[in-house]
Amino acid sequence: MLLVNKILPILVLPLGFTLLCLLAGLAFRKQFLLWYAALLLWAFSMPVVADGLMRFVEGGTPRLPVSSVRKADAIVVLSGMIRQVEGAPLGEWGDGVDRFEGGIELFKAGKAPVIIFTRGQMPWQPDAVPEGELLARRALLLGVPQEAIRLTVRVGNTADEALAAAKLLGERKKIILVTSAFHTRRALLLFEHAGFAVEPFRVDYRVDDTSEFTVLRFLPSAEALSRSEQALRELIGWLYYRLKL
Repeated sequence: MLLVNKILPILVLPLGFTLLCLLAGLAFRKQFLLWYAALLLWAFSMPVVADGLMRFVEGGTPRLPVSSVRKADAIVVLSGMIRQVEGAPLGEWGDGVDRFEGGIELFKAGKAPVIIFTRGQMPWQPDAVPEGELLARRALLLGVPQEAIRLTVRVGNTADEALAAAKLLGERKKIILVTSAFHTRRALLLFEHAGFAVEPFRVDYRVDDTSEFTVLRFLPSAEALSRSEQALRELIGWLYYRLKL
């Protein structure tokens, strides 16, 4: 089921849908499909479109200072920030390193007595170390006490993380949920459905608010296309669970 959830959205995301239009245009000799594919790809490759989509997904909420966060029973840090490469026993940071740093900052500020890392592991990476175990080791190096660190069972997606955290915490249901800003909407839905009272702590914002509005914002780039697809994938995921739950 996890594989299906990961693969099916590709067909409706800009790149996959563009390729389908190109193939259909060539197969049926429909020139308008070729033009449509080119315009679609250009549109979602423009930074102005990508940033607009990402801002919408992030919810327009700025990052809060740690001092304004209310205390809770636990801090839950979601996986999705480490790449495992040979020669790096603790892995290398990916785009979501702010999740880890935000969780550590909250813990050291005394916002909760416990910090939870999720043992994220994809089924097609059976030899990978569950991410939470690597994050726990990094937390120990930063002075977080062993007794304050908790790990969930192995999980494959956000829905699994919510259920695993609920099983781990038992009656302690007030949490600070640390995840990327674009991922917060879906994560909040799933953790609330699992019975938690959630205070989200958004980090890892993907749009630079200091960028000037120039003609470059309308020129296509691979980075902007990737950002558009990430935002749309997140919207699809949120809609799926919104209808399912």
